[in-house]
Amino acid sequence: MAQYSFGSGLLFGRNLQNSPATPVRFGALQDVSIDISFSVKELFGQSQFPLAIGRGTGKITGKANFAQFNAQAFNDLFFGLTNPATGSQVTVSSESKSVVSNAATATNNATYLRDLGVTLNSDGSVLTRVTSGPTAAQYTVNESTGVYGFNLANATVVLLNYQYTDASNGKLITISNQLLGNAPTFLAVFTETFQAKKFTMVLNSCMSSKLALATKLEDFTIPSFDFQAFADSSGNLGTMSQEE
Repeated sequence: MAQYSFGSGLLFGRNLQNSPATPVRFGALQDVSIDISFSVKELFGQSQFPLAIGRGTGKITGKANFAQFNAQAFNDLFFGLTNPATGSQVTVSSESKSVVSNAATATNNATYLRDLGVTLNSDGSVLTRVTSGPTAAQYTVNESTGVYGFNLANATVVLLNYQYTDASNGKLITISNQLLGNAPTFLAVFTETFQAKKFTMVLNSCMSSKLALATKLEDFTIPSFDFQAFADSSGNLGTMSQEE
């Protein structure tokens, strides 16, 4: 019976430098493409079609689109930095605060990180940040305490935008400027099952060239991950197995 393939399948990656390496799965996988191509050189005589064709250099490229964000996958397979730290930088948008005695304090002031702007709730006017002595269209903020200063009538409502640190939840990747040539290599495993028959392709050594994050109104963000395979220390690219 012939073998067919249906659906996006499963894709796994495992960093080759870390020991032991934590395997990661590309969650909510939308699609995977693996392209194997070669350059060719044609020998022509006086006729229109070639007398012979020789195959030259080849390459294996892959691309995966997946919807589930995974800090371990981003770090181990793309950035190749130290393991993600526990914690995160949280962004707060349009936190409503009433101005009392020309001051307002961010809710997360104890771990306040940075200011991202202030607007008036009444009409959306954007206030200008100054170092001191704000007028009615200006504000100040102490980024060590998360306390804002204004020159507005009491009971005026402002919308605060800022970031704070959460030391207990999430994962934080610090993206450093590494030397040229530094990049993680990883083992990639793609597998798909249809009508109880499996197809599996293993690429022994891979390197990623692109990670794209594109948002869209009324749609999910689907990160896109491009990679390329190359020969391992034994001169092998990988394996392909199927049941037909």
